[in-house]
Amino acid sequence: MVRGKQTIFKYKTTKTSLHKTPAMLKLFLLLPLSIFCMSLPSPWLLAGIILAAITAFLLNFTPREQLTDLKPALFYALVMYALSIFSILFLHITKNYSPPSLPSSFLSFLFSLFFYLTPRPEFLRITLRLVLIIQLSAMLFRTTSSMEIREGLNSIERYIRKIFYRLPVFGKKISPQPRFTENISLFLCFIPEIFAIWTNINLAWKARGGRQGFRKIITLVFILITLSFEKASIKARALAAREN
Repeated sequence: MVRGKQTIFKYKTTKTSLHKTPAMLKLFLLLPLSIFCMSLPSPWLLAGIILAAITAFLLNFTPREQLTDLKPALFYALVMYALSIFSILFLHITKNYSPPSLPSSFLSFLFSLFFYLTPRPEFLRITLRLVLIIQLSAMLFRTTSSMEIREGLNSIERYIRKIFYRLPVFGKKISPQPRFTENISLFLCFIPEIFAIWTNINLAWKARGGRQGFRKIITLVFILITLSFEKASIKARALAAREN
């Protein structure tokens, strides 16, 4: 069971053409490509999702891995959908509510309920954007190791620092060693680790006969935060020891 478990954004050791692409280039293209996807209309977003799924399949991403990576998008979409329905019904009850009269009002109630439960175009557009961006992020994390991400970001910062270092007067105060990207790389590399921690504690909860529900979320979120802070503290001490 441990071998077959799937973790969101887990690095794949199977080498593909995207694995061979320099990490600096992938990181450089991810942000503008994500911004471009945010401006696309819904039909183009749907086409982009299909294209990204085909590309991931050609990169040897199994359907199970692709569906696993989309779990955050599904959870976020369900939360947004529930909140949108609640807000619409709340406004309807507080502002436009009128006592029902049978039988015609019952049919109008069913029609209104169907209307309110239908997802709005803006909600669908946001969901499609989220799915496509997560697909792009999955391609980055599954084909780029944490070391490659760190070295890629450091290379970008070193190049920028070298440019400013050559400036007169002001350039002498700038250190050529990367500092800012160290924190960014730690943050990016910690994202898959958080999902891995959640997968492990979720499996442990199921192995002990834990049930699905609100109690599970409260318990596991507290454990997730505790273990994440502990792992972050270990990494911080390791980096401080290496610098010294």
